[in-house]
Amino acid sequence: MSSAVQEISFEVCENPDSEQLFPIEEGLNHFNDSMTGMSDRKPLSVLITSSKTGEVFGGMQGRSSLGLLFIDLFYLPPELRGMGIGTEVLSRFEDEGRKRGCTAAFLYTISFQAPDFYKKHGWEEFGRIDCKPEGTSRIFMKKSL
Repeated sequence: MSSAVQEISFEVCENPDSEQLFPIEEGLNHFNDSMTGMSDRKPLSVLITSSKTGEVFGGMQGRSSLGLLFIDLFYLPPELRGMGIGTEVLSRFEDEGRKRGCTAAFLYTISFQAPDFYKKHGWEEFGRIDCKPEGTSRIFMKKSL
């Protein structure tokens, strides 16, 4: 057994700091860059803010990479729903993805969240995994841009 293997240990943790996560992210990014010859990953957010205070009320966050747009999180406060704001956020996010050269987009939502909202905007389900509580599913969706 090599000495490097003899000197490792394992740590299971809930809240690693960014310094601990850096070697994982950078190692994978370097590997992917070397395999694809591309390094186009960039974070993306569309924020809903107060025009008076600048306070963030909600929005969408994700990233673009290798020609794909990923939606990671989307939150719209209940009092802002049903007014077209969610549609505007999604549209701006998708538009920026197109500007970055993305040709497809990907997300997952939960069955009690917003799958119908996404379907209404041209997204299609391509997978589902049951999760807790019983009767709930993670729904994987995609859209051509």
